[in-house]
Amino acid sequence: MSAEFAAPRGIPDYFPPSSTDFRRVRDTLTEAARLAGYGHIELPIFEDTGLFARGVGESTDVVSKEMYTFADRGDRSVTLRPEGTAGVMRAVIQHGLDRGQLPVKLCYAGPFFRYEKPQTGRYRQLQQVGVEAIGVDDPALDAEVIAIADEGYRRLGLSGFRLEITSLGDAESRGPYREALQQFLFGLDLDEPTRRRAEINPLRVLDDKRPEVKAATADAPLLVDFLSDDARAHFDLVLTHLTRLGVPYELNPRLVRGLDYYTKTTFEFVHDGLGAQSGIGGGGRYDGLMRQIGGKQDLSGIGFGLGVDRTMLALEAEGVAHADVARCQVFGVPLGADAKAELVGVAGQLRAAGISVDLAYGDRGLKGAMKAADRSGARLALVLGDRELEERRIEVKDLSNGEQRQVALDDVLAEIRQLLG
Repeated sequence: MSAEFAAPRGIPDYFPPSSTDFRRVRDTLTEAARLAGYGHIELPIFEDTGLFARGVGESTDVVSKEMYTFADRGDRSVTLRPEGTAGVMRAVIQHGLDRGQLPVKLCYAGPFFRYEKPQTGRYRQLQQVGVEAIGVDDPALDAEVIAIADEGYRRLGLSGFRLEITSLGDAESRGPYREALQQFLFGLDLDEPTRRRAEINPLRVLDDKRPEVKAATADAPLLVDFLSDDARAHFDLVLTHLTRLGVPYELNPRLVRGLDYYTKTTFEFVHDGLGAQSGIGGGGRYDGLMRQIGGKQDLSGIGFGLGVDRTMLALEAEGVAHADVARCQVFGVPLGADAKAELVGVAGQLRAAGISVDLAYGDRGLKGAMKAADRSGARLALVLGDRELEERRIEVKDLSNGEQRQVALDDVLAEIRQLLG
């Protein structure tokens, strides 16, 4: 029987047991950032549309084709956030965080929204973990950000990924390169939309996924061949620091990210077990973004966005064991109304001590309640009937080996703590 309502197309639901893996991936990736001194920031789900048009770039597919934009009741144009960096930079400017200690190091997690053609690993509501380090242009900071992502993936048990990295240069590099690239592109037989894109931001053409465009641009000039001395020195130091941090990498001079604000260090983590949607995370440096969205200063920044959804698919592709799906540590089985009333109090006492507890609700019999205990994944079951209640004792059963014992009700917390270790 089909449900009357379903989740919108391209938006996945996460529920037990997959939601346990979802939380593990998200929390492990954010923990790697926390260990490097990144504080949490909670961003609005929607922002003024102009923030993304100016910050992300009007020539990008994200802005021109994929944003969820609508007028609110005040007839203001707002957009569901398609990425996190512009929102973080807006918050830094608005709240004067850039006037304090630098770099400003922030971490965030949550849903982002892009109207794309849904397929495995490409969703209209995508879940990401991101970090941003704003205010210092230091190659060591670039390496730190990249190493955080690498460490997060490895903590999850992921191994079949690789880091691809390049430099998109600075302003001195990109002027001559833009001229050379446009000269090359205008010599090709491009359709009118692609030609317009080449006029506005020719790098975007190199990010075109159509096979015929990829083939036509295979011999396009490479930006790494146009790096200024400063940009080259910066990139060489990033690579040196990555080596010292033990982070393996592959140089990919054709790497182009889908957002306009990237400069200098640019990187992507790729997993070949995912087919076409092989990117599981990436980021780069974004010098100039602060001024572009209205900041009085023009501080540099470096950050990444890691896909939680795609990381889960990568773990599945590698056959990495799922997280513990146990809903609770202890499962209470009351046999009778008085026993249930007592076990409700025992459950509250155990939960207050940090022990997760569930109960058999709905007046089930012993057989059905014990099946529920097994399905819960609990390590221990507490069985209480009228006779045990009268004697102020409770049966504790170890569901891992079948051993059971009777314990005084007043001692149940101490006993459970000891058994759980």
